[in-house]
Formats: sequence, structure tokens, C-alpha cells
Amino acid sequence: MKIARLLKENMETYGFVNGDKVLTRENMTSQTGVPIPQNIKDFLFDGWFDEIKSKAGQLNYNEKLPGFKFLAPIPNPSKIICLAFNYKDHAKEQNLIPPDEPSIVIKPRSTLNGSTSDIICPSFVSKLDYEIELAVIIGANCKNISDKEAKDIVFGYMILNDTSSRDIQAKDKQFTRAKGFDTFAPCGPWITTADEIPDPHNLKMVTKINGVVRQNSSTSNMFLNVYSIVSMLSKVMTLEKGDIISTGTPAGVMLNKPDAIFLKDGDKIEMEIEGLGKLENTVKVRLA
Repeated sequence: MKIARLLKENMETYGFVNGDKVLTRENMTSQTGVPIPQNIKDFLFDGWFDEIKSKAGQLNYNEKLPGFKFLAPIPNPSKIICLAFNYKDHAKEQNLIPPDEPSIVIKPRSTLNGSTSDIICPSFVSKLDYEIELAVIIGANCKNISDKEAKDIVFGYMILNDTSSRDIQAKDKQFTRAKGFDTFAPCGPWITTADEIPDPHNLKMVTKINGVVRQNSSTSNMFLNVYSIVSMLSKVMTLEKGDIISTGTPAGVMLNKPDAIFLKDGDKIEMEIEGLGKLENTVKVRLA
């Protein structure tokens, strides 16, 4: 199933998406009589989703998707964890060997951004870059789990653009400030549940800037796979329901390229991962 967090006429809701139709939280309640919670995390991870999913075939998707704006699917995760150099093709273009354990940075949740919202770039950032990534949504609290157990912990997947300021990254010699600006994590457009993605390690990934392909790869180029990543991270920190793990980007970003064409005001970014939908964001430079 596809679950989106949505905005219509300044009213926030969430619901299931099926093609160009939506079944909102309010309609779920009216059709089932189940008092569904307002918070999407409570709905997804505290048993309500399973109850409604069992009735989904009987429910009427009675609203049209074009009337809604997509918000970041999870508004308040306890952690957003991003991996560096986890794609063999990306590591190769940087003359690096992929690390055999996750090399991570944690982005603040204020970076989260909707799949059609603007990326706000402060005017002092001169080298703004994009990174298409497969993001994993954790479905239950876990600690010290195996790869096999990790498969059952993954609730679903979405796209995440790990937007980065390469000039600040070079200056700081680390990633947190460069990747931590508000709006620097467009994601969504919805969460696709894991049962709809039987093999997350063979999904086509494409990034276009103003219609020109910049990244064209596949999750098959991942070095550490999804379940190994979740398992390894659980041995470092307790993973909590709703946490987001973004699993790295493939080749094609502008990092360390002598002929780099960085993002500028008005650039339109399209990111698509097979089976997960599309992000469509525009860069807006603002005085800071």
C-alpha cells in the first residue's frame, strides 16, 4: 500500500493512495467506524494500520489526488540517518573503496520537505548538490538484530533527496552542517509498504535536472544491502518506529567533479525510483 501525508485547503491529513484516488483518514473513520488517530506515526505503528488494511478492499477511495499537496510522510522521526559512499559506482567515481560498515551522518528532522515543495537554498551556499537515495522506514523499535530479523523490521520505502552544500562540506571536513539546512531532505511522495517491494536491491533510480538525466543507476549497485544496514545500525543505536534510514546515492552527483554544474535558483529536480513514485522539487535561493 501507499500511505501519504497530505495537505488540502490548509488542513493536514493522511491516507492511502491508489492511482489518482485517495482514501483519507477522515473517510477511513466514516466508512469503518474505527476512531483512527490524527498522528500518522500512531496510525502506522500502533496497530491501526493493520486493522484498516484488513478492510481496505471494501473501502471507497472517494477523493481525487490532484486536490492535495504532499507533505513529508513522517513529520517527526527520532532519527534521519544517511549513509555515505554506499554505492559501488559512486565510490568508484570518487576514487574510494566503499566502507564495509555504515559511514553515517544524522540529519535534523527540520530538513524534511515535501515531494513537490521548494528546496530553500541560503544565498551563501555556492555549491548545492543533489543525491537520490532509497530511504527505509523502520516499523518497530529494535536493538542488536540480525540481517534476517531486519527484514521484518522494515515497514516500507520512499525516495529521499539528501541535498548537500558541497562548499560547506569541504570547509567543515564533515557532513552535518552541509546536509542540515531546513528543506534539505525532500522525501516521499508516499511510503510504499515493504510487501509491495519484494526486492529493494534491484530498483531503477533516475535523477533529472531541468529534464537532463544526471543520475541513472540501480539499487543493485549498493555495497551494503538494506537488511545489513539496519542490522549494523541497530548494534550502534536503538532504532525506533518511524526512523528514516537513507541508504546512499549512486554515481552522478557533482561532488569533486572539475566540470561540476551545481544547482541554481529555479532548477527543477525530478527523482524517480522504480515502484516508489517521483519527487519534483524546485530550488529557490533566498537571502540569509
